[in-house]
Amino acid sequence: MAYRWDPWRGCHKFSEGCMHCYIHKGDERRGVDTSQIVKTDKFFAPVAVDRKGEYKWKEGLVYVCFSSDFLIEEADPWRRQCFSMIQSRPDLTFLFLTKRIQRLAQCLPEDWGDGYENVIIGCTAENQVNCDSRLSVFMDLPIRHRNIILQPLLESVNIEAYLKGTELVVVGGESDANARPFDLDWARSLHDQCIRHNVSFDFRQCGTCYIKDGQRYRLNPYALSSKALEEGLSFTAQIEP
Repeated sequence: MAYRWDPWRGCHKFSEGCMHCYIHKGDERRGVDTSQIVKTDKFFAPVAVDRKGEYKWKEGLVYVCFSSDFLIEEADPWRRQCFSMIQSRPDLTFLFLTKRIQRLAQCLPEDWGDGYENVIIGCTAENQVNCDSRLSVFMDLPIRHRNIILQPLLESVNIEAYLKGTELVVVGGESDANARPFDLDWARSLHDQCIRHNVSFDFRQCGTCYIKDGQRYRLNPYALSSKALEEGLSFTAQIEP
């Protein structure tokens, strides 16, 4: 079972990858001010119970703050309570992505230790400069389960220096009417990097502006994931006996 938990909503564009953010575009259409970071009525969702006193959310994966950033500054007063709820639900696995990985150390709870077993943290980057600045910090933090998210990827990057201890690398292009180009060779290179280091690789989606073998294509946004799947670049790390 998979759940989505947005204890707060709202965000600020942080770097180049945020240019065509779907959250900001959706809020603009609805007349919502994305810059206002506010708690939602789903704040206590992981520990909500039914009439029998049993948790409404059963065992499964929880996608956290996919309409914000879990480490955004305005949420500092609320995050410890979220960590407490996460720690109280070891039967749920919580996944959050962040561009603000440099803030993690100051945001962790006192009982974090080497990391909660039920938390996966994905560090997001979109170009080589941000890969180097963020992933160099990411790999030295106390995290049990770490993913690298390169989506939307805006150029060819080398992340081999940061793959130790990484469980999964996710790659994808940009989905937007004005999407910046995404070259399949970038995904091929990262696929090979992950194979060399035995790290799982997921080519999640092509870009709307898609380059393959030097030929440029304009893809339907609804076909980006299926087109990526057709390329056959997914790789599952081999577990040593």
